[in-house]
Amino acid sequence: MNAAVAEVARAAVRDSGTLRKLGAALRGLTGKAIADYRMIEPGDKVMVCLSGGKDSFTLLDLLLSLQRSAPVEFELMAVNLDQKQPGFPQQVLPDYLRALGVPFHIIEQDTYSVVKRLIPEGRTMCSLCSRMRRGALYRYAAEHGITKIALGHHRDDIVETLFLNLFHGGRLKAMAPKFRSDDGRHVVIRPLAYVAERDIARYARGRAFPLIPCDLCGSQQHLQRAAIKRMLQEWERENPGRTEAIFSALRNVEPAHLADTTLFDFAALRAGSE
Repeated sequence: MNAAVAEVARAAVRDSGTLRKLGAALRGLTGKAIADYRMIEPGDKVMVCLSGGKDSFTLLDLLLSLQRSAPVEFELMAVNLDQKQPGFPQQVLPDYLRALGVPFHIIEQDTYSVVKRLIPEGRTMCSLCSRMRRGALYRYAAEHGITKIALGHHRDDIVETLFLNLFHGGRLKAMAPKFRSDDGRHVVIRPLAYVAERDIARYARGRAFPLIPCDLCGSQQHLQRAAIKRMLQEWERENPGRTEAIFSALRNVEPAHLADTTLFDFAALRAGSE
């Protein structure tokens, strides 16, 4: 399926027929991820975390389309965290969401000043920024009866995280398509888990979403994630389909062929019949 999506995406996505085909392919992948992991159930109130980037715009767009045709009824609400970054275009998202007729809420919290004060110049701000953003969104969800929190992470994010943890954390760990928050109060879903970033980028261009760049991190060009992304892009150029193969491996794990004693009882392993 992903190979077919890539083939469609290579064409000029501004052609309406091609864009429709690309949209249908992305909806198919998103719907499959939702079904495979039972991400959305009847009566769910799904909060779509809208940052203003291509991923979250695409997520909202596809979920709205699926909502119209899905066999189960669920609500959607778009929520954005206004972090009070200087020059942030505050009206872009409200104007866009009003035009769509989507219920939405803007959380106003000055995380920008906190991050700038606590993180030394030149250091990576993403980790602290992410924790504060997550905390604000989780609080809103708890206070407003949200049953699922939808994030815009895609297949490439998941694979990149695998290598970040492998190279820098010594852990075989990625991003789960569906998980429960540490406090157990929230179920978080990633409906774009099967979708490639390049296809999201092409779809976002074709749909002409009013994208808002995240400038909080400034010109931090040597972030570990950026290095991993470059590595994977080079692999993909040399061996098309490698990223998809790596993601497929995450869905086909054999604990007995790893070395984690908490996943497989190596101590009890003996020769002979079962």
